[in-house]
Amino acid sequence: MSGIGIWIVLIIIPMLFGLYAQAKIRSAYSKNVRIGSRGGITGREAAEAVIRSAGITDVKIVEVPGELTDHYNPLTKTLALSAPNYRGHSLAALGVAAHEAGHAIQHKVGYAMMSVRQTLAPATQIAAGVSNFVIIGGIVLLSYAGSALGYNLLVIGAIALAVICLFHLVTLPVEFDASRRAKEQLVGLGILDRDEMRGVNETLGAAALTYVAAFVAALGSLLHILLILAGNRRD
Repeated sequence: MSGIGIWIVLIIIPMLFGLYAQAKIRSAYSKNVRIGSRGGITGREAAEAVIRSAGITDVKIVEVPGELTDHYNPLTKTLALSAPNYRGHSLAALGVAAHEAGHAIQHKVGYAMMSVRQTLAPATQIAAGVSNFVIIGGIVLLSYAGSALGYNLLVIGAIALAVICLFHLVTLPVEFDASRRAKEQLVGLGILDRDEMRGVNETLGAAALTYVAAFVAALGSLLHILLILAGNRRD
């Protein structure tokens, strides 16, 4: 395969996949945020019901600005819901709220993959901050000077990408498990009827696709840099 072909497969296709995943989640969310649940409870109430059913009493549920800014912070034991999901009673709001509550349950029970992700988080933040700079610098130096410095910078970039790739890989089971717990609790606690779960499944399934896309993009970038390093070493 030519250099352009490799670039298309490892960089362009993952990038397009990422754009598709982002469009998919926004489409699924905007559709299901307009469909109200029969029970009429809010996302905050749903999240509270889920965590209380797990015996969790020390997690704060707060409202944050923005759209799809929902997250759970295990360090502060804070479950943050964006305004439409905190106050809304749509299928999308309840699905997202229960998903974040699923993370709180993971934290309580000591879900292994969540612990691994939290351990990797600081290193991943550093890696994300330096990877682009060292990779661009390494490629420029190799292309115009063929220097050892350029090669070494790309090695550092590859290590940074490997950390990012590992983080995204570990994130996949964490997110899938949180969604599984959310769906079980929404039906088990009577928050939603089974026929209402279609909207939840659509919303959470689209959200999961964004995590897959992030992993694919990181893996593609890592393989691309490794191929550059391998080719330079042969030369």
